Amino acid sequence: MLSRRRFLQAGAATVPAIAFGATAPRAALAATVETSGVAPAALAGFDRVLKTYIVERGISCAQLAISKNGKLVLARGYRYSDDGRSLPAVTPTSLFRIASLSKHITATAIMRLAQDGKLSLTASVATLLGLPTEADARLAKVTVWRLLQHTGGWDREISGDYLYMDHPIAKALGVPLPITQDHIIRYANSRPLDFEPGTRYGYSNYGYMLLGRIIEKVSGMSYESYVRQRILAPVGITRLRLGRTLRSQAAPGEVIYESDATATTVVDASGAVVPRPYGGFSMTNRGPGGGWLASAVDLVRFAKVLDAPGAVLNATSINRMLAKPETGPTPDGAWYGAGWWVRQVSGHLNTWHNGSLPGTYTYLARLQNGFTYAALFNRGEESGSLDFDVLSPRINAEIGKVTTWPTTDLSPRYF
Repeated sequence: MLSRRRFLQAGAATVPAIAFGATAPRAALAATVETSGVAPAALAGFDRVLKTYIVERGISCAQLAISKNGKLVLARGYRYSDDGRSLPAVTPTSLFRIASLSKHITATAIMRLAQDGKLSLTASVATLLGLPTEADARLAKVTVWRLLQHTGGWDREISGDYLYMDHPIAKALGVPLPITQDHIIRYANSRPLDFEPGTRYGYSNYGYMLLGRIIEKVSGMSYESYVRQRILAPVGITRLRLGRTLRSQAAPGEVIYESDATATTVVDASGAVVPRPYGGFSMTNRGPGGGWLASAVDLVRFAKVLDAPGAVLNATSINRMLAKPETGPTPDGAWYGAGWWVRQVSGHLNTWHNGSLPGTYTYLARLQNGFTYAALFNRGEESGSLDFDVLSPRINAEIGKVTTWPTTDLSPRYF
């Protein structure tokens, strides 16, 4: 769930610069952070922000991509080690787990099905998926719209996040590990909702998992196949794929994820203690709400789907993606649309989202003046680490410092 501070991050594109705290000298940054890709001199400030950020937090792999008025103007991969480790190279097309940045991809797929007349956004999810309502009759009131906008009735702060409850669910159902999405649905359906659908916001990874099942039911295709063929291919994106749980299952070009935390494995009943990014949760079950792999250049390219009607969404669908929920804006003036946080600024709707998993932090924003950026990291904020949320205001502070924007489009290098 996003904090009040995160609500404020996607306001005006130019904000006062903030103190970075204890930062490494620029000479030291240049010596310790290896880079790939292109960062034009006019955009060197953004490059310095990323280098400083990863050194401060001990992040070994990162990416940054920036587009301006639809042109890709910066594409960087970063690799950093302060202990002499030999790490695989990070390029602008290396793949990262993108966590909850997966949600706007799923939401786009739902909007496309509705656009094609195959799905009503007001349809009952229980009816679509054949879910029993004996445990809570209010489940019949959960619509596709309400899943998209996190108003369906599930609140992880009350009942927990079902996608991180592998051990309790397996025990409750009397089934062996690993559990599947079917097990999660069966468990969730045996419990009451946390609030009346449509009455308030409650961030729900489970709700987006259900959206993935709806895509499969309506399209007759697997979730991944539908998204790759009908949503990504029309805009020339081919790298994205669903991630897997174990390091041995990594995709070609995927980075290594790092965390100081461990957990009991969810892939079997061995009780083995494993690094949290590799076996501490199920990537397969997260799928539609947090399971995609992508590069930063892919994400800024896909974000253009919202800029104007095109091969994926028409004007009506774009407006639906950004529409206010029935609960209205938050006290801070932002609202959750369909897979995006949204805020009205002068003449524009800013949209943004962050993502977090053990071993992952991601951020994607579309701001006024045609500025879009994505930043991906192979380490997330943990107890005792520096605040990861400072990334957005640091990037915002650099936007107003650019006097001349590059006009060369780097897209042909990567697509």
